Order: sequence, then structure tokens, then C-alpha cells
Amino acid sequence: MAKLYFYYSAMNAGKTTTLLQSAYNYHERGMRTVILTPRLDNRAGEGVVASRIGLKARGLIFEREDDLLQLVAADIAARGALGCVLVDEAQFLSKNQVWQLSEIVDKLKVPVLAYGLRTDFRGELFEGSQYLLAWADNLIEIKTICHTGKKATMVVRVDENGRAVTDGPQVEIGGNDRYVSVSRSEFKKIMAGEGRIDLQQPQLPLDAGL
Repeated sequence: MAKLYFYYSAMNAGKTTTLLQSAYNYHERGMRTVILTPRLDNRAGEGVVASRIGLKARGLIFEREDDLLQLVAADIAARGALGCVLVDEAQFLSKNQVWQLSEIVDKLKVPVLAYGLRTDFRGELFEGSQYLLAWADNLIEIKTICHTGKKATMVVRVDENGRAVTDGPQVEIGGNDRYVSVSRSEFKKIMAGEGRIDLQQPQLPLDAGL
């Protein structure tokens, strides 16, 4: 039975990696998928969905005004049955678009897997995430850790000195090194100006021991 799934997490928890793995699993079984990606997220190129570990795939671009039910229905009419619809950066969806995702599930009988952040750098829900939390059939947390070792559930935006930025636009594409995932207690501390965060984001030592 088709369902609407919302996979949520803090920054850099591997959401896009998980999405691309899911798409691969469907294709491996001979089932076609569509990956929806918002136009405003063009960090890897127009219509390209890419993870930090190098996986990438072509996505179908959408704008906030687009009707996702119509978009997916048109794709099915042109290319045939879909095994799944996957949505990257789902926090950028509008309320109407989250409802349209539920219609894809309920009317077209196609599962939808949406992946996104739950809250912004101020600790407030994104519009898309708010309604996915309200309307999704299944909520799945993708976990990551804070530099303190606790589970990270919040995101802070920091300046070049690692100090918290407390105002500005909710959406700021690019500059991922300015966003850090932290625990709730660390979020409170950093936002109160009681500390700073090291901006270094080291890579895995893939050549160690070779």
C-alpha cells in the first residue's frame, strides 16, 4: 500500500545519500522512480541531486508554484508506471505541495519518500516540514551527532568566527560549512552567545593504512 514518508534530520546526516540509495534499490528491481528537487537548490548544478560522499542523480526540477500531482501524473502518462517518487530538500515545499504529495499517494497509488530538515537555524519549523510532520503516514528520523557526542536535533548558522547568527533569511543556499548540527542543549548555549563552534569539517581518512 502506498504511503507518504518523511525522513527528517539535522544538517549533514546523510539524507540525500539515503534518498539516492533508495532510488538505486528501486531501479535495481526494475522499477522506475522520479526524484523531485527544488530549483533554488542548485549547489550541484541545475537539476542534479548530489550527496556529500559523491553519489548523484538527475532530478526533476520544481518551483514553489508548481502542482506536484500534475507534474508526476504527466510523467507517468509520458513514461509509464512509477515505483516511487522521492523528494530532496523537502523542507522547501509549500503547504499546498505537501498536500499534493499526499494526493500522489492516495490518488495515483505511488509511494512518496520525502527527505528534509525539520527546523531552521532559529529552531523554527520550515513550512514543508511542518505539514509533512502533520500529514505523512510514516515519520523516520535520520540521526547524526553533535560535536559534544549527543544526538544532534538542531541546526545553527555561524559566522566566520564560529559564533551563532541569530537573524537573516530562513533560506540561504550554499555555504554549508556555515551550518552545524548540534544537540538542543548545545543549540541553547551557542544561541545565547556562550560558546563558538569549530568550522572544520574533516573528510574520512580513506587512505589511512593503505
